[in-house]
Amino acid sequence: MKRSRSDSTVTLGLVQTSCSASPAENLRKTLALVEGCAKAGAQIISTQELFRSQYFCQSEDHANFKLAESIPGPSTDVFCKLARKHKVVIVASLFERRASGLYHNTAAVIDADGSLLGIYRKMHIPDDPLFYEKFYFTPGDLGFKAWQTRYAKIGVLICWDQWSPEAARLTAMQGAEILFYPTAIGWHPSEKAEYGVNQHGAWETIQRSHAVANGCFVAVANRIGLETPIGGDGIQFWGQSFVAGTSGQILAKASADKEENLLVPVDLAKVDVTRTHWPFLRDRRIDAYGDLTKRLSD
Repeated sequence: MKRSRSDSTVTLGLVQTSCSASPAENLRKTLALVEGCAKAGAQIISTQELFRSQYFCQSEDHANFKLAESIPGPSTDVFCKLARKHKVVIVASLFERRASGLYHNTAAVIDADGSLLGIYRKMHIPDDPLFYEKFYFTPGDLGFKAWQTRYAKIGVLICWDQWSPEAARLTAMQGAEILFYPTAIGWHPSEKAEYGVNQHGAWETIQRSHAVANGCFVAVANRIGLETPIGGDGIQFWGQSFVAGTSGQILAKASADKEENLLVPVDLAKVDVTRTHWPFLRDRRIDAYGDLTKRLSD
């Protein structure tokens, strides 16, 4: 059953939590939080990035590949049951084992009838201090996608994809009314005092700009907590999950350090209103954008 034109309000649920060293415990906690979102009225619910474990990409360790799972697999099976039980759409971020030696950072999109609509594989893979994702993840090969769910047409991108306006645009061009970004981002504690405000501000601003440029909603679920799986200072995840409206305004934001479910009603009719009043998609000069496919224009 699709949403009727007269019922354009949908409630989004973002799960923001800390992660322990136990994948089973993290799964149980996230399932309970997702169910809490559903019982509170959320209709489309997103987990944070790689919620089943602590952020293992702080080191390059072959043992961490044991954390990966197939899709469909154990996690999608239980999320599909939960989605069907509560008639909710779920975006679940998982470490996908596609084949021996081939792994992806993947989001599963599950519709309100419990069916697995599809997956998105993270396209942009970082390699920064304590964010050594290129060691683990093969870049996505499915492109940018949008899915018609029971309640809205949604697109999913993942964390580092946030910095690429092309990813948001190509997803919005497929009709996405909401862009979801499961995320795991934070500060190096030793840098926070000097760079923290600017780093967080840039992260929030770039995603709000995707809402502005594409006239859509943007929903970002981030984790919290200090994680030091390999010792040292680790990463202090900054939380502050948020939903931005179609003009880039912050509709709601979670705390920096508390586990919480962020529930935000959004009026999907505003997508059409925004796109017709600020017709950026109409005015795109597609005849002049060929150099975007080059690494650098001469």
